Amino acid sequence: MKHRLVLMAVFLGALMAVHSAVALPQRGAGILSGVVLGPNDKPVAHATVTYQSGGGTAPHIVHTDSKGHFSIAKLKTDNYDLRASAKGIFSEWEKNVMVRSGKTQFVTLQLIYAKEMPKPDAIDPPKK
Repeated sequence: MKHRLVLMAVFLGALMAVHSAVALPQRGAGILSGVVLGPNDKPVAHATVTYQSGGGTAPHIVHTDSKGHFSIAKLKTDNYDLRASAKGIFSEWEKNVMVRSGKTQFVTLQLIYAKEMPKPDAIDPPKK
């Protein structure tokens, strides 16, 4: 009986420790979110957003949702550089975007045409 009580106490203690670790927000983490707009100022669904820390860590990518929005959580406090692209059209690099612990930083990335104008259906495919 004593052995079972000790095991139950250890199990409950471990369970409580895991629960409190999960419930606490990650320290030192911030969120970078935003929207990607096309050359026509409309949100771009499923665009690629490339980002890296100002310290030069390897680039990472996320994609916008169906409304052109993206969100990158659990970022360490740092400056970040980011750029969007869709169908061969890119935004300028947005450099030194500061992400702070416990805060959300919002960015708008505007896709711009390259030297050559793409065909209109390259950005907005015809509706069927």
